[in-house]
Amino acid sequence: MQSTSTHLAMSDKENEITATVLRERGRLGGFIRRRVADAGEAEDILQDVMLEFVQAYRLPEPIEQVGAWLFRVARNRIIDRFRKKKEQQLVDPGDIDQLDGADDSVRLDLALPAADGGPEAAYARSRLLQALQQALEELPEAQREVFVAHELDGVSFKQMVADSGVPQNTLLARKRYAVLHLRRRLQAVYDELEI
Repeated sequence: MQSTSTHLAMSDKENEITATVLRERGRLGGFIRRRVADAGEAEDILQDVMLEFVQAYRLPEPIEQVGAWLFRVARNRIIDRFRKKKEQQLVDPGDIDQLDGADDSVRLDLALPAADGGPEAAYARSRLLQALQQALEELPEAQREVFVAHELDGVSFKQMVADSGVPQNTLLARKRYAVLHLRRRLQAVYDELEI
């Protein structure tokens, strides 16, 4: 039989899980839907991320920075989706002209080989990550900051405008230039590796 304090601790944990899911679900769902065109697949990814969160939250080791953790898991699930569909190529650079400038419309769409896909995949993954790091370092600071904030940290353009006072169109242009540069640099690595 459980003691009253153990039961209360479990109840508190369940309440924290529920509050976090309710608080983060909308923002996380929007993040996923902007990257996954199929609404059903986007919802499946969101459910998978939330399930993984619930399971991880119940473990003894606490999750630091829950929001960042959720977005990192979501990004990994999206990459897994692209990998499973064998969509290993970068988006056609010609598509950049078709973008409407909406929040999150300029994406790199980089799919990395599986970390556990054997020695060749591990080498390709390592090589792509190294090339991405080098390409990021080559960017002007303003472009790098916008790209990292948006793609890696999950900060919305709206939030960046509020934080920096820089107009959204300027931020979008900076990210667009960053993405074009990164695509060019990474496409060469994809071609070299024949992924």
